[in-house]
Amino acid sequence: MTLAIVLFTQDLRLHDNPALHAARTGADQVVPLFVTDPAVTAAGFAAPNRTAFLAGCLADLDANLRRAGGRLLVREGDTAEQTAKLAAETGAAAVHVAAGVSGYARRREQRLRRALGDRLRVHEGSLTAVPPGAVLPAGRDHYAVFTPYHRAWQQAPRRTPLPPPRDLRTPEDLRGAPLPTATPTARRLPDPGEDAARRAWQHWRTENYADLHDDLAADGTSHLSPYLHFGCLSANELVHLAERRGGHGAEAFVRQLVWRDFHHQVLAARPDAARADYRPRHDRWREDPEELAAWREGRTGFPIVDAGMRQLAETGWMHNRARLLTASFLAKSLYLDWRSGADHFLHHLVDGDLANNQLNWQWVAGTGTDTRPNRVLNPLTQADRYDPDGAYVRRWVPELAHLPGGAIHRPWKSVRRPAGYPLPLIPPDSTGHRLRTARIPQDTLPGV
Repeated sequence: MTLAIVLFTQDLRLHDNPALHAARTGADQVVPLFVTDPAVTAAGFAAPNRTAFLAGCLADLDANLRRAGGRLLVREGDTAEQTAKLAAETGAAAVHVAAGVSGYARRREQRLRRALGDRLRVHEGSLTAVPPGAVLPAGRDHYAVFTPYHRAWQQAPRRTPLPPPRDLRTPEDLRGAPLPTATPTARRLPDPGEDAARRAWQHWRTENYADLHDDLAADGTSHLSPYLHFGCLSANELVHLAERRGGHGAEAFVRQLVWRDFHHQVLAARPDAARADYRPRHDRWREDPEELAAWREGRTGFPIVDAGMRQLAETGWMHNRARLLTASFLAKSLYLDWRSGADHFLHHLVDGDLANNQLNWQWVAGTGTDTRPNRVLNPLTQADRYDPDGAYVRRWVPELAHLPGGAIHRPWKSVRRPAGYPLPLIPPDSTGHRLRTARIPQDTLPGV
């Protein structure tokens, strides 16, 4: 009787799981394994909201495995050591794991290879729709510009989604740790796990996505990013499902999934881009702890920026358009280091994905893949365009709720300045400039 181990990492699902499918088809018994590794905490990736969501995803995964006849075994310690130890205990013929793209994931794979040798099976295409490296420009190891990558991605073959296993057999005498638990800092997180992810997809309509995905108040985005980050949904299957629905909205949604694949293939080729400028501009970022704190706390005096930052703190999630404009405000208007903002996002985001977060921050900061590195998202222009009636700001900045319509975006113009709301950190007419101007004197604002 043969036995295989499936090491779950960011693929916490039964549907369309290449590692799980290969283990089941190649062995009589399967041991699903998850290792809680202190190195993740030491590296700063174990943020409270993600840890709490992960705990729920693991509980859901265990329940689904039990319905299929198996169960999830949890071990604590170094991932490579614990996996090799379990392989020795069980006499496993193979250990299956999804390929990752981060430097940490690559180092984990190398250590697993040293410990397991040719018993290790690494499966590409589990975390993305098109695996990193599957499409390449001539003479280079990755695409550095999205548009040509998108064209190549559209021509790349994609596998048919795999069915979930129905008849797993897991040895009953294996001992493991209890399923982890954790407490989030956000008031309420999305329901965790594969079942919740599939319900969310079924209930979300794509018809109006192309028209509403940037509308801050309408909140027409899918909210599927936490499930994609932890692999509760397969990006590959999601592309197939969206294409089956069809329509302009589904096409626009798939394009966002292509952006996700694009960032993953960049990070896979350039893992140092998680911390270092992808395209150095020789920027000399300012240091201003007080302004950084004001940005983090949602008290910059620019309501659209503050609304986004408060949404992040309260929910562990932020609308994508708000992510872009709050990031631009920090890096371009305040001229503070993008890494400070990226770290703050990763501390709070339940969907805090290293590839997407860091490379989107670099795109905004002008150090990444954007072909227009001097692009600036003016928060007032963005507010007028994507929250014209102020409904989004009104939802998250209640002290301004009495201001009518779009006037909420410029409270300094009101006859009576709202009590308790700060003045702008910088002159409102300077936010479109890359280099920040002097702090605005408090006695020069209209209406003060």
